[in-house]
Amino acid sequence: MADPVKIKIWSDYVCPFCMLAEGPLEEAIKDVGADVEVEWMPFELRAHPQPTLRPEDEYLPAIWERAVYPMARRLGVDITLPTVSPQPYTALAFEGYQYAAEHGLGTEYTRRMFRAFFQEDQDLGQADVLAALAGGIGLDEAGFRAALADGTYRARHQEALREAAAHQVQVVPTMLIGDVRIEGVPRPAQVRKAILDARAQQEENAGYGAACGIDGKC
Repeated sequence: MADPVKIKIWSDYVCPFCMLAEGPLEEAIKDVGADVEVEWMPFELRAHPQPTLRPEDEYLPAIWERAVYPMARRLGVDITLPTVSPQPYTALAFEGYQYAAEHGLGTEYTRRMFRAFFQEDQDLGQADVLAALAGGIGLDEAGFRAALADGTYRARHQEALREAAAHQVQVVPTMLIGDVRIEGVPRPAQVRKAILDARAQQEENAGYGAACGIDGKC
């Protein structure tokens, strides 16, 4: 049985375009019917102590009116500029992601964070908020809360950020599908082609191994 096609997608929970990328990604995966493994990867757009953005300033409303809302309407996504001010730092939420991923709920956690921020106006910088959201998707709320308080996953989060730097990620969302890199909200056709190309490459490599042996000698 062939290995699944692996997709890595770097995102930040306060990036509306990352939430908007979910739909095209899911549509493409459904269309190709291939075995696909999606891994959401952290990227902090504004890490502490860099100031985060404020919705009452000019920049956020302008970009939402110009780009976010038109794209959301086109994709049929319910999304609203949150009023949380200043916007939260996301390091703590990403530590929570590491806990969720270890317990097999990384994708569910990511989806919940997007909806909590962009549909429910919740402050993802607060441990109590994060713990309640984690409990809502089936994680042990007390264990989650303790992990955040103890910094259990802080080193793992920093390691994930170093991986983003190694891949020279500078914008989110950024997807890596096989050898194909897609920056920004993709079209489903882009993702479909990348998945199929990655699958074909895997099958070609597997065929080479079968013909030439594990050691590569023909």
